[in-house]
Amino acid sequence: MFSKSKINEPGPKAADAAKPAAPETPAAPKSDFKATPPKAKPPASVLSSDLHITGNMKTTGDIQVEGTVEGDIRAHLLTVGETATIKGEIVADDVVINGRIVGRVRGLKVRLTSTARVEGDIIHKTIAIESGAHFEGSVQRQDDPLTGGKGGGAKPAAAAPAAAPKAEG
Repeated sequence: MFSKSKINEPGPKAADAAKPAAPETPAAPKSDFKATPPKAKPPASVLSSDLHITGNMKTTGDIQVEGTVEGDIRAHLLTVGETATIKGEIVADDVVINGRIVGRVRGLKVRLTSTARVEGDIIHKTIAIESGAHFEGSVQRQDDPLTGGKGGGAKPAAAAPAAAPKAEG
């Protein structure tokens, strides 16, 4: 009995398959359209080791820095090469540091490799620090380090001066 019902089920499915056969032709352009989103994300922008940038950078894409940047960087993925030096704040979903950073780092995922040199605070959701990395600063975990940071950092700074006069008085 089960074999008869199975035979009956493929019959209507085959008929249904014949009906969508006409829409399958438009489905091919849909698959091409699906191939477009990977195209929409361009490869990482690479700043070579002989490049020195003064100013802020902002992108929704990926950046690989091998040179020197004096300014803040916002990106989706930031890779700091071994020869790179960044002086400024970094805000990115994913940060991989192989070189030198002087400034605050904010990221969902922050990774300091063995060649990393960081002077500044790191605010993260997850962090990995390899043996050999040099780090001077504080580490703070936040569920949303990308948005909650500047206001959160200003509040303790405002509270500290208020607390100091009270301690004196």
